[in-house]
Amino acid sequence: MSLEQNYTEILGQLGEDITREGLLDTPKRAAKAMQYLCKGYQQTLEEVTNGALFSSDNSEMVLVKNIELYSLCEHHMLPFIGKAHVAYLPNGKVLGLSKVARIVEMYARRLQIQENLTREIAEAVQKITGAWGVAVVIEAQHMCMMMRGVEKQNSSMVTSVMLGQFRENAATRSEFLGLVR
Repeated sequence: MSLEQNYTEILGQLGEDITREGLLDTPKRAAKAMQYLCKGYQQTLEEVTNGALFSSDNSEMVLVKNIELYSLCEHHMLPFIGKAHVAYLPNGKVLGLSKVARIVEMYARRLQIQENLTREIAEAVQKITGAWGVAVVIEAQHMCMMMRGVEKQNSSMVTSVMLGQFRENAATRSEFLGLVR
């Protein structure tokens, strides 16, 4: 059964008249939207970074702030929307600026929980750059908490992962956290 057929079945089981005008193309559109929202499964770290790693003498923190992210939680398949802050301490190599955002996007476009997304991004940046340290903070609002369940509209979740020098060195960690505030 195709994804489109599954959406037709879901609409019918919800009690909808799947033959009404407004729903005629909905299963096809919903299937296409879900494939887009989960396109990260079709990508690899090597593809999204595309060799954009450059030699550099810079050993100071590189920080990319406020990277928008849109993801779906694996528990309810409802959106969570937020921003990621990603920093690393170069060890002879720097990553092309847009590639940090592409790494965030690739992992965000998979089903998971925010805690795991934060770790996946940090480990990917570490793997591709060989950095002395990597730090990632994500702040997001979860529709599964806002639209259903406790229905708390102003809640947000903050997760962080610190690797290498960001974990071991309090001053480095403090500098990063001060910059993302």
